[in-house]
Amino acid sequence: MNHRYTSTAIFFHWLMAVCLIGTFTVGFFMSDLPLSPIKLQVYSWHKWVGISLLVLVAARLSWRLTHTAPPLPAGMSPAARLAAHGAHWVLYALMLAIPLSGWTMSSAVGFPVVWFGVLQLPDLVPKDKALGAALKQVHQILNYAFLAVFVAHVAAALKHRFIDRDDVFTRMLPGRKRTQ
Repeated sequence: MNHRYTSTAIFFHWLMAVCLIGTFTVGFFMSDLPLSPIKLQVYSWHKWVGISLLVLVAARLSWRLTHTAPPLPAGMSPAARLAAHGAHWVLYALMLAIPLSGWTMSSAVGFPVVWFGVLQLPDLVPKDKALGAALKQVHQILNYAFLAVFVAHVAAALKHRFIDRDDVFTRMLPGRKRTQ
């Protein structure tokens, strides 16, 4: 039985992790920038990455739905299995909801999303200042929810590595061979 993810799944996992950490960090700090051309450029970059992550998570989710994940260790309790599967699906849902909420917020406040400065995406909702303010809160809440689940995910991986000493942590590490 194979106890490792595919190379494609591992690539998606680590690319998304790096991009999500970077995008969250930029998003956290950009709102405090004074209004300037630099702030507008940072917002544009943040949107580019957000839409790119939306495309990437759609690809990643398609891969995940068509490729079975390795089995969890036999000794895991049913509650731990449910928590692991639930957390993964919550992460996927948030990885879809966060960029969509950002895109919708941009539409509502009247700042179009122009992917890579070339392709203007359609507005998802009409311009509405009150809706934009509400969506800003939704976007922030979703991001903090993602941060909480992400921290729990990392903590669980470290628990598997250092306490349980099973293969859950290592099966997502790059540069190792899959075994059949």
